[in-house]
Amino acid sequence: MARITLVDDDENIVTSVSLALESQGHSVKAYYDGASGLAALENDPPDLAILDVKMPRMDGMEVLRRLRRTSDLPVIILTSKDDEIDELLGFNLGADDYMHKPFSQRLLIERVKAVLRRASGGADESGDEPEESATRALRRGRLTLDPARHDCLWNDRPVKLTVTEFLLIQALAQRPGFVKSRDNLMDAAYDDQVYVDDRTIDSHIKRMRRKFREVDPEFDAIETLYGVGYRYRES
Repeated sequence: MARITLVDDDENIVTSVSLALESQGHSVKAYYDGASGLAALENDPPDLAILDVKMPRMDGMEVLRRLRRTSDLPVIILTSKDDEIDELLGFNLGADDYMHKPFSQRLLIERVKAVLRRASGGADESGDEPEESATRALRRGRLTLDPARHDCLWNDRPVKLTVTEFLLIQALAQRPGFVKSRDNLMDAAYDDQVYVDDRTIDSHIKRMRRKFREVDPEFDAIETLYGVGYRYRES
């Protein structure tokens, strides 16, 4: 099963979440402040990170911001704040999912399962491989996607995408010229148990465009149709 790093300053949450995840066969390493958590994530990257927002020495948003400079590993954010600004900020920084405290252990396990499944390319719990169409390389103009390796190239130059960003560009590029509504993109990038709103998709698209423009300042392959959705424009 997966190696998971949990970073939260609440000992009760660390204990209960660790026990719940370990009961599913996962291996959990826990850290109680952002600075030590970030060091561990950089030195020994796990399969998944779970980060609390409010922590001493460095908050979870700053950990995520620094982590995303070098890593695209899946991240779930935890917060006790009932504030959608935090949620949007988390997605803008590259979080793959978001949960408000208090939460049920069962729901967290389902969210972890969903993010790991997306990160592995869609393999189910029995270990069966996803369909070939979901894993074979896709080429659209200057874009090359290799789901099996989670590789994205633009003009043969690598673009580092998170799991969610990769699934979004893959969904758009599969049918160039066809419009994908935000609901379509939610279905493509998220599990059924995960609900996100329209602004979450917009945040992911904005961040993804920024990454492509770091490689090619003229990048314009993702087109916005206001009030409708997005489409991939093959160049």
